[in-house]
Order: sequence, then structure tokens, then C-alpha cells
Amino acid sequence: MSPSLTHLLGTALPIVQAPMAGVQGSELALAVCAAGGLGSLPAAALSPDALRAEVGLMAAQSQGRPWNVNFFAHVPPVPDAARNAAHEAAWRASLAPFYTEHGIDPARIATGPGRSPFSDEVAELVAPFRPPVVSFHFGLPSPALLARVRSWGAKVLSSATTVEEALWLQAQGVDAIIAQGLEAGGHRGFFLTRDLSTQMGTFALLPQIVQAVSVPVIAAGGIVDAPSVAAAFALGAAGVQAGTAYLLCPEATTSPVHRAALQSEAARHTALTTLFTGGAARGIVNRAMRELGALDNQAPAFPLATSAIAPLRAAAERAGRGDFTPLWSGQNASACQAVPAAEVTRALAQGLPAGFSARPPSS
Repeated sequence: MSPSLTHLLGTALPIVQAPMAGVQGSELALAVCAAGGLGSLPAAALSPDALRAEVGLMAAQSQGRPWNVNFFAHVPPVPDAARNAAHEAAWRASLAPFYTEHGIDPARIATGPGRSPFSDEVAELVAPFRPPVVSFHFGLPSPALLARVRSWGAKVLSSATTVEEALWLQAQGVDAIIAQGLEAGGHRGFFLTRDLSTQMGTFALLPQIVQAVSVPVIAAGGIVDAPSVAAAFALGAAGVQAGTAYLLCPEATTSPVHRAALQSEAARHTALTTLFTGGAARGIVNRAMRELGALDNQAPAFPLATSAIAPLRAAAERAGRGDFTPLWSGQNASACQAVPAAEVTRALAQGLPAGFSARPPSS
């Protein structure tokens, strides 16, 4: 029998705060840790200096409580200067009317990936802080890098969006699997396929993964309140991961236009889109998604789409609009409230099984 999630992670509660790049930093993660959950720091979009500072804060201020740092494990697009240049040109051509509208000179926009995978350099930077938990999205890094993470004594988590991915992760020795349902906000963590027809909702995916593997399974996607937590545990989850529920917390860095969208009727309509990074991710439908096509568009492969659309985002946000902003959100934002992260964590914990007793966090 697999260990309980709280025993495995050393947390008081089997609740994981989803790492959410662009809308949070260490402040939100530390608040969740203090409330008994596993706070997560998203690292994929951080510069080396920012990563060092943020991981340093987690290590210094967690007060012996477990915490998680999350990395992307994607394989960057194959270097092909001519092909990449042609794709980038087509992408910018599709954005040209919007550049004109906002007075932006596309020739002045630098190219760049916007997201970086876990690497030897990143491992070297993080190693002195010895994070208790390390999670990955888009599979896992190389065996050598994974062995390095384990040498820190870290528990390893990763996301699976299909049973096949869960079995692959178990075969690589992960300590727990995050079953990411189609409802989840942000990027799909798929890595064995990019076929969206394979993706299923949390409460269809979860029991199938639970049946297929022997490690603890963490339900993610649509987990926003006590009833959804109770439903996940009823289907065999060892824990839950929540992201959208924390987006309005004062500890989050969610932008004003994003916060406004989450509190509006627009939050009822989300869709998967490749517009903002090139990777399929769920967000609130906005102007860019309606006019360019959420999925049927010219966006380059993940993560190369980011740089060209970023100036449009900045220009629209200066005018108070989220026309070109990735308004990441899960399909269920109904319980998303502007309350402290500790309050959100306690509310989620109300859905834990009867008789659950919070254990003291390990130090």
C-alpha cells in the first residue's frame, strides 16, 4: 500500500497549491505552507537571479515546513533557424493588424522562448537550497538530472493527463502522480502525445489512474471547494491540487485585469488555446482567442509564441483591458474569492474524509 500523501510529503494536509507562473511567487506558496498545505513555487519563467531569490525565500521562511518548486521538463523545439524564422514571420504577420492598432513596431520586438526547461545550470543554482519537494510539468527531465534532484532528498511529483502517462511516470520512480483533468487552468501537462482527443475530465481520469498505479495520486482540475475535494477522495485520490481557487488571494500577483475577469461572467467561458505560448493552456476567452482562433492559429511551437504577443498584452493592459492577456483559469472559478490563502486552504480541507486528522508538519 502506498503511503498517505501527508506522510510522504510531511505536510499537515493533503492539499497542494498548484504552481502558477505569472500570477504568484513565494508569498502565496509560503502562506499555503503555513496553513498546512504544500505551497508551490513556479520556476519555469524565472530568470536565474529571480529563481535564486525566490527559492532562497522559500528555504528561509518556510520554518521547517515542506515546500515545492516546480519546473517544466519540455523538450525545446528542434533548432532550425530557417524554419523557425519562417514560422515566426507568419505568426507576426497574423498579429500585424493589432500591432498597427496599438502603434507597435514589430521590428523592435525581440524573440525568445519565455519558458525554460529544467537544466544542469538550474539544478546547480537550486541544489544549495535542497527543496523538500520538486514537481515537473510535461514529463520528467533526463535520468541524470532526476537523479540529481533525488540526491537532495527531494520527493518527486509530476503531472499525467492520461493513464499511459501515469504508468510511464510510475516506471520512472516518481513518488506521486498529479492527475490533471481537462478542467484545469493553465498549461496541459501532456508529454506522450499532443492529441487533445486523449484528454479527459478529472473525475473520469482520476479513478482510472488510481486503478492503474500503486503510488499516491493527486487530483487536479476543478478542485475549488470542499465538495469537489470530497468527490476526489471518494474516487480514490490521496490528495488534491488547487490553482484557480487561489488566484484572487491577496498573496497572489494576479494582475488587475485578470482579477476583474475572474470576478465577471466571462469566467464561465474558458477554452484551451495555444496563442500565448504555443502550448495548449486553458484560460478565459478574450479578444485574441475570439479573433485569432484559440487553437487554429499561426502560433509557433511552445514556448516560442510568447515574445511576439507580449507587447500587445502590455499595451492592452495599460488601457485596462485583457484583450491579449493569458487569463489562465480552470473551468470552475465559482469558488474563487478575494480571501487570504490560509482561508482558501482551510475551506478546501473541509472536504477531507471524515476522520481525517491533520498531522504535524515534519521539520
